[in-house]
Amino acid sequence: MMLRWCVIWVVCAGLSVLPQVRAQAPTAVSPSRSDASPTEDIVIGSRILADFGVLDGFGHVSARDPNNPSRFLLARSLAPALVTADDIMEFDLDGNAVDPRGRSVFLERFIHSEIYRARPDVMAVVHTHSPGVIPFGVSQVPLRAMFHNAAFLAVGTPVWDIRKEFGETDMLVSDPSRGKSLVQALGDKPVVLMRGHGDVTVGPSVKMAVFRAYYTDVNARLQSQALALGGEVNYLTPGEGAKADAINTIVLDRSWNLWKLRVAAIMAK
Repeated sequence: MMLRWCVIWVVCAGLSVLPQVRAQAPTAVSPSRSDASPTEDIVIGSRILADFGVLDGFGHVSARDPNNPSRFLLARSLAPALVTADDIMEFDLDGNAVDPRGRSVFLERFIHSEIYRARPDVMAVVHTHSPGVIPFGVSQVPLRAMFHNAAFLAVGTPVWDIRKEFGETDMLVSDPSRGKSLVQALGDKPVVLMRGHGDVTVGPSVKMAVFRAYYTDVNARLQSQALALGGEVNYLTPGEGAKADAINTIVLDRSWNLWKLRVAAIMAK
């Protein structure tokens, strides 16, 4: 009899604390934190895009310093999937590292520096070599918005051809003059393709720049599939793009929090 009451007491006690345990579990990862620093967002964003295959051993994510608009944050020269908070460095708008301490830097940091110089609205920049976009940078087919998640492409996607201004090069944006030329092609758009190289996405936050980098690649792959089917493709209009993009901005954290959990699970292994 005593044993039976002990079992009942243990079960009841366990049930009484179970809701508390479940309620506390999500806070261990804190996927919906709104106070994350730009450094944390760069680390998470880099790993998200690496997980999706948008970035591999190359490419980079940066953020404007919210406390000093004339500075930006970018990792040292390192594969995106390996970036940690300790790897993040501060740069001025000339592309100079503020405190290099012997660390190697990306050759193409001038993509970031010149965009931040020319576009005060931009708070984050992503440069990728994502496979899906490459065909649209070397062909005569413009990249256009296929669906609502890539609605930001409905405003148009320019292509920057480094050869037009600089002749035959190594294809890298490795000095300020090339960065300025790229910025001119980007204009006020959220995305610019780079012939034979990749693309650049910008946004008002790291979350948005990462969102755009991912869905630019997804859209490119879907458009290639649609074109292969033959016939006319019914793309989003600029008006539809503007309305859909406004909604995406509002619900952006839904994707970010999910992707952040994916990255946290990978890092925990």
